[in-house]
Amino acid sequence: MALVPYDDRDGFIWYDGEFVPWREAKLHVLSHALHYASSVFEGERAYGGRVFKLTEHSQRLIDSARMLGFELPYDAAALDAATNATIAKNGLGDCYVRPIAWRGSEMMGVSAQQSKIHVAIAAWQWGAYYSDLKLTKALYDRPAPTAAPVHSKAAGLYM
Repeated sequence: MALVPYDDRDGFIWYDGEFVPWREAKLHVLSHALHYASSVFEGERAYGGRVFKLTEHSQRLIDSARMLGFELPYDAAALDAATNATIAKNGLGDCYVRPIAWRGSEMMGVSAQQSKIHVAIAAWQWGAYYSDLKLTKALYDRPAPTAAPVHSKAAGLYM
């Protein structure tokens, strides 16, 4: 089966409060998030167009951002509405949803407090991973809570 790259698909992505065509959802190579891992995300499954524990996921995204020192420009209710609209706009029922928030490219350096906070939500059809279960062990141990924000769903913790 040929893989379809995620940057070359049809559909729409909710990006900073507006729907943009899938292929136009871009960020700059000098975005803070790419250099300092200042991004948080969720992985959500929808069944029949409804995300399992949607509000809990939205709140965890907000809480994860706070642990990394930034505030999302949307509350959980707004994220829930945007998620539902994204699923509907793409005509999906059973699907995977990926909300992500990150610091933009306005500043470089470890502490980029004046960088814009971006939020995007993508949804796509995605079946089961495997027909059989397979257990693997990560190469690295999870950092201690005093060493990294381990209670956040931060991109830098998923290597």
